[in-house]
Amino acid sequence: MARGRSVARTSRRGRRAPSTAAAGTTILAWEDDPGAPADEFRPVSRPAPKLDRKPLPLAIRGRAPAPKEYRPATSSFRYWTAAEALRRAADLWGGLVPAGTTWHPTNGRKLPVRLDDGEDLNAYYDRNGLHFFHAAAGGTTVYSGESPNVTCHELGHAVLDALRPQLWDAASIEVAAFHESWADMSAVLSAMQLDSFRRKVLLATAGNLFRTSRLSRLAEQLGWAIRQYRPELVDSDCLRNAVNSFFYRDPATLPPDAPAALLSSEPHNFSRVFTAAFLQGLAGMYAHAGAHGDATLERVCRDSGQLLVAAVRSSPVVPGYYSQVAAHMLEADATLFGGRYRSALQTGFVRHGILSLQSAAAIGPAHSTASRRVSSRRGAVPAAPDTLPRIAVAGSPYGLDADVLLHAAAEPTRFSVASAALDTGSVTPPAHDVAASGFLEDLLRRGRVDFGGVKVGAAATTAPAARKTHELRREAEGVVLVRKLFDCGFDCGYA
Repeated sequence: MARGRSVARTSRRGRRAPSTAAAGTTILAWEDDPGAPADEFRPVSRPAPKLDRKPLPLAIRGRAPAPKEYRPATSSFRYWTAAEALRRAADLWGGLVPAGTTWHPTNGRKLPVRLDDGEDLNAYYDRNGLHFFHAAAGGTTVYSGESPNVTCHELGHAVLDALRPQLWDAASIEVAAFHESWADMSAVLSAMQLDSFRRKVLLATAGNLFRTSRLSRLAEQLGWAIRQYRPELVDSDCLRNAVNSFFYRDPATLPPDAPAALLSSEPHNFSRVFTAAFLQGLAGMYAHAGAHGDATLERVCRDSGQLLVAAVRSSPVVPGYYSQVAAHMLEADATLFGGRYRSALQTGFVRHGILSLQSAAAIGPAHSTASRRVSSRRGAVPAAPDTLPRIAVAGSPYGLDADVLLHAAAEPTRFSVASAALDTGSVTPPAHDVAASGFLEDLLRRGRVDFGGVKVGAAATTAPAARKTHELRREAEGVVLVRKLFDCGFDCGYA
């Protein structure tokens, strides 16, 4: 846990960190998170990372301290624990994404990382790299970049943006929530790359991964800090717990915000449905893997990551995105693993309503030929436009002087699947124009839109104190809603 004086803010023009470390040099690093002040987590010894290693090179801004085992709560320790976690996550995804995958072009060849970009309880990815912060809470200074859960989450956003840039501006609550779920799944799978952590998880859960543990409790430290200001916004023991019983609801029927104990359409909140389904599926994959133990768990985690990559590459961007990704994961399992994990995955998706019973039953062996059209995990990246088609939504109901162009989640589907209704059967996904309007209204209700140079009437809700994830830009075609960043999502009253 980082305490005391903050690190001076790194200049945006600051010197890049060296990319190499002496062979055999070790550093100290957290496995998954520093924990709350009362926790007694201890860092582990790890090889000093080489940040610029391909295929997903990284560049931490600022001067790098010499690699060695520094004492926790020092700036040098924070540098190396962040570097180790980021390299660990980049190596995980770098071994799973198609050959030739690079960061989104606006990031440059190496993904920029700013470990202390100012004072806030926040972290974000903005297509110009990863940004982390520091803030005081309960007499303790918390550094979001010190937590591997947080760093691997934000790096997950950058990886998904590299794989499917179409998701960035998609006007769909479900697509935005999946981006957050993917980032949480990145944190989970990155932690499981450490054999020491896998052994602790197996011991704590007695082999049943769908039990609350350090694996499921994401970002305990940041969650503790936010609880000092707004305790209802986060879980009682972490930021978000991937072990939960949330069942799918049409996000259009949910409030735009809610306490952590309830579901809302806010992307971080709603992401927990898919994340829980994934972790329950992962637990089943391990339970039915035959011989148990550390090596088996490592293989199962890698297989689950491979299924995620295959699914997001082939899933169409549509309002009912959760069910499409689930269907494509089942099909990828049929192709890559001969259906070895079908029962486990299907159980997780059905238990959390990601797939209705009817949809799960409809995805059978007959579809396996379709899934074989998905190229192998190391194949070439399919050619696709980086953005989705735009549609116009009336701006006058929101106090705007012009209509707003939104990127519609309107790609053609391959599978006729849907999530579960609360009573029986399936939910009918909304049309892409209805989903886009709902997405815009959700953002406006939560004050997440920067109106920029767009003229607004007196009736418009601008919410100047809220963090802005989107902005309105005047372009040649008209006023366009554009995403600025994916952030931690909590307006807890700190900044």
